[in-house]
Amino acid sequence: MVISVELRHNTVVKLTSPMTLSKVDDPRTRDLVARSILENGPSSAATLAARLGLTPAGIRRHLDLLVSEGVLEAREPRASLVRGRGRPSKVFLMSDTGREKFEHSYDDLAVSALKFMSAQLGEQIVQSFANSRAEEIERKAAKALAKKAKKSAALADFLTEQGYAASIQTRPLGEELCQHHCPIAHVASEFPQLCEAETEALSRLLGTHVQRLATIAHGDGVCTTFIPTPQSSSANRKVRV
Repeated sequence: MVISVELRHNTVVKLTSPMTLSKVDDPRTRDLVARSILENGPSSAATLAARLGLTPAGIRRHLDLLVSEGVLEAREPRASLVRGRGRPSKVFLMSDTGREKFEHSYDDLAVSALKFMSAQLGEQIVQSFANSRAEEIERKAAKALAKKAKKSAALADFLTEQGYAASIQTRPLGEELCQHHCPIAHVASEFPQLCEAETEALSRLLGTHVQRLATIAHGDGVCTTFIPTPQSSSANRKVRV
């Protein structure tokens, strides 16, 4: 299957109308199913069917094919998400192979270049590069957040424009910034300094300490960053004092 999406080039995918999703064997529909999971994170068959306007039987056929092709993985949902009785529905998430099909990059070259730089000039050069990249993201994002009252939502919009397919989820004591795609996941798995510097930049942009809970680079389905509310942040500081 050929998937022709290049999120690295800041493409924001718009789903086609349900009227065009009627062909069960249409590879373009499978492409949309995969894109939906890439953009929205792990999803059940029922959620995908409702989101894309497909029948349950139709969506399961596409999911089975995508799993057999190695584009998706099927997993049991987290225990905290299971409600009520009955067997919980499996969730489907993008595999590493699927992510590679959705991005066009020079990851191998970037890894080789950073390894060479580190060997020749020392590991500090990698940290300097990570800091420089994070500062560039921060400069660009600061302009997007400057006139927005809701900083976290504005940051998610900015990151989506940059190819991260980001969203904000409300949680007790704060919010979670979810990045469903990472254009540098392969490189960051070799050089975690990139993730660490990026997290520090997010903290500065939002004016509060944030915590990375999961990263695609470490094998998680989504990069998840917890953003505490001002009240919970103050309470935590008082407890520590």
